[in-house]
Amino acid sequence: MTSHLDDERRADLLCYLVIAQLIGRARTGNWLRTDHLVESKRIWERANDISVLWFEGARLGEASVQLAASVWAIDLLHDVDNLAKLLTDAWQVNYESPIARGIYEICASRLMTWRFEL
Repeated sequence: MTSHLDDERRADLLCYLVIAQLIGRARTGNWLRTDHLVESKRIWERANDISVLWFEGARLGEASVQLAASVWAIDLLHDVDNLAKLLTDAWQVNYESPIARGIYEICASRLMTWRFEL
């Protein structure tokens, strides 16, 4: 079933996509291509047993590039091994990581300033 996300899930998906963007950049030197970004969103949807409205997913995908670019300045986030620790084996954000919690807080704060009218 396709549904609107509540604020917490929206921030979680955005955080996941930002981390995916950072991993992609660390591995290839580029932000994720659209098809990889869509696949990342689908992985998150399967792991969370939810289907996101396509427009909301597209807006969050676009936002993930902007946010990832802003946190890319942190050298620690250039290492793929460090970035891999931000996700669990079940393709969830690893909130035991202070870095993952920090990225989530950035995402949640930024979402409060953006309008998500669908």
